[in-house]
Amino acid sequence: MTDEELEKLKAKRLEEMKKNISLKTKKPNASNKLTDREILIKKLGYRGLEVLTTAENQFPNETKNLIKKLSELILNGYIAENIDGGNLLYLFRSIGLNVKMNNKININKDGKTVSLSDQLK
Repeated sequence: MTDEELEKLKAKRLEEMKKNISLKTKKPNASNKLTDREILIKKLGYRGLEVLTTAENQFPNETKNLIKKLSELILNGYIAENIDGGNLLYLFRSIGLNVKMNNKININKDGKTVSLSDQLK
């Protein structure tokens, strides 16, 4: 390998490294473009999205304001752990929004899962 080929190889590798570094630094900026709802959804745990969509259907304006506040708290680091559906429902109810969830009780009958309401009919 000649010195000229070696220099070309070094220059190519240096450009690749610069490109990789610039891509890594752009990733945090891309997360800033997320909507408040997307930021909150990333922090939702078990059945959290179900509670959120139900609340949005029942109380759209109030839920929008709450989503904005929760996303601010997440971005500022005050909320670090995931928010499960039970905690989110408790939060809605504690601020006076009585979100009504659809509840379904299933039972096992003859090896099949059947709704209790269907069984009682």
